[in-house]
Amino acid sequence: MKKIEIAPSILSADFCNLERDLKAIANADLVHVDVMDHHFVPNLTLGEPIVGRICEVTDLPVDVHLMIEDPDRWAPEYAKLGAASVSFHMGAAHAPVRLARQLHDMGCKACFAVRPAEPVEPIFDILEEFDMILIMTVEPGFGGQKFLDNQMAKVRRLRDEITRRGLKTKIQVDGGVSPKTAHIVAEAGADVLVAGSAVYGAESPAQAIDDIRAKAEAAYKD
Repeated sequence: MKKIEIAPSILSADFCNLERDLKAIANADLVHVDVMDHHFVPNLTLGEPIVGRICEVTDLPVDVHLMIEDPDRWAPEYAKLGAASVSFHMGAAHAPVRLARQLHDMGCKACFAVRPAEPVEPIFDILEEFDMILIMTVEPGFGGQKFLDNQMAKVRRLRDEITRRGLKTKIQVDGGVSPKTAHIVAEAGADVLVAGSAVYGAESPAQAIDDIRAKAEAAYKD
């Protein structure tokens, strides 16, 4: 059975009790941190000081999702803070391959993010440069949105291309992931599931993580 990684999004956590909420997801595989600048997306979240502190207090790898302009400038700064992986968006990066290689040189994984209205095919020629491709199944900027199942065709095309070329690039899906949708995402070929409100809105975040993982792994098709 394929191991599915679960990455709770702290966008849905209680920012006044963030350390407590980080401890509540100790059974997760990653911590997903959304950084928004109120320019690339219509919301403003947190920045370097808080992300740096998160990297210090959690034992989990920190997966930073940059929903910002000029990631060429800022992505390396998050790698310096200790992020295990940094995602930046198609259309935001001026030189995505150069940026990916720079992150790799810093010991950080490089990930490319694709919004719902964007096709995934334009990045096929540079797939080998990235450790992971993030497929958004909601519009970026806010948590708690409804899952866009029409993005699964995109995930399948990406999975087919990765498999055809024998690449190790992982597929991450972010948006509306819950115990009810986890099997859909897994069947399409995702490796990493980001879940925010489904985890932090549950009575037990740890149990929600286990439930999402179990639903996904049971449905995964090699």
